[in-house]
Amino acid sequence: PLGAGLIKIRGDSCWRELTCMYYHYETQPVPNPIAYYMHHSPEWFHQFETLCNHLIELVVPFFIFLGRRMCIIQGILQILFQVLLIISGNLSFLNWLTIVPSLACFDDACLGFLFSSKEGGVKDQVLKIQDLRQEGTPQPRCGCYIRKAVNISFGVLVAYLSIPVVLNLVNSRQVMNTSFNPLRIVNTYGAFGSITKERTEVIIQGTSSLDPNDPTAVWEEYEFKCKPGDLKRRPCLITPYHYRLDWLMWFAAFQTYEQNEWIIHLAGKLLANEEQTLSLMEFNPFAGKAPPRWVRGEHFKYKFSRPGGKHAREGKWWIRKRIGPYFPPVNLNGLKKFYEARNWLNGPLV
Repeated sequence: PLGAGLIKIRGDSCWRELTCMYYHYETQPVPNPIAYYMHHSPEWFHQFETLCNHLIELVVPFFIFLGRRMCIIQGILQILFQVLLIISGNLSFLNWLTIVPSLACFDDACLGFLFSSKEGGVKDQVLKIQDLRQEGTPQPRCGCYIRKAVNISFGVLVAYLSIPVVLNLVNSRQVMNTSFNPLRIVNTYGAFGSITKERTEVIIQGTSSLDPNDPTAVWEEYEFKCKPGDLKRRPCLITPYHYRLDWLMWFAAFQTYEQNEWIIHLAGKLLANEEQTLSLMEFNPFAGKAPPRWVRGEHFKYKFSRPGGKHAREGKWWIRKRIGPYFPPVNLNGLKKFYEARNWLNGPLV
């Protein structure tokens, strides 16, 4: 959390100006229905959210060093923070994973209420073991010393490997999502160092027309499992599940197709009506028909409609405006050299 908090205030001025939450709910990778309503909260509430984020990530982590009670408070606050993130967005398994280390903030006495006190239960067995240990401490065996030596060795190794991690943490040019050794024993992680202020989407379309430039050609849209597409489609709720393709489409939308050549690979598979690829899609407009002759990518700017507004009354969750083409119309014959140059031998052209 500390690394994530530091990279936020260093990475984007909106975290310092307390305005990042004006955009987050609308521009996060895969918004859910709650994010739709949270986006339209008052500005003062979004500023309060940002302040709370800074408190949780920059201040609360130090509670772990301030005694048992403060350590427990740190664990509770971190878990509540992750639960709120889970509720307000589809950040897949990331928040659930972050909860796991927070459980270490709670000792046996704190978690005792979760277990039965009946005879033979967990509590009863633990008390009996403790009574036996108090009656007499057995002589440590060779295995005990070996285990201690191994534990100390691992501790020293992790401490040594963590030096570059700590140096990165305090560096003004802090890097996130990086491993510092081949075995990835230690790493640094931080999400949302900067916030995208506008949401753009790549909409993939196909047509059966012989000429893709024919103004009368009918282009039909593919729908992904969860990413925005159809304006009247309600945002989905999938956490902790992770639709990797939908996430990749989110990244591709604020880059170019030259930076994401895999999207052309995807277009080729759609042109071939490849079953495995289509299983990753929510809707195939060519199901039960011949594959499309041409596939293209169109670039759109998306915004949430306003609850109670004109578009919302029409059943639209989103409003969109065309930016322009993302990648030009392609067909299987035209993609042949493109595939061969990249040695995509398992592609639909083989």
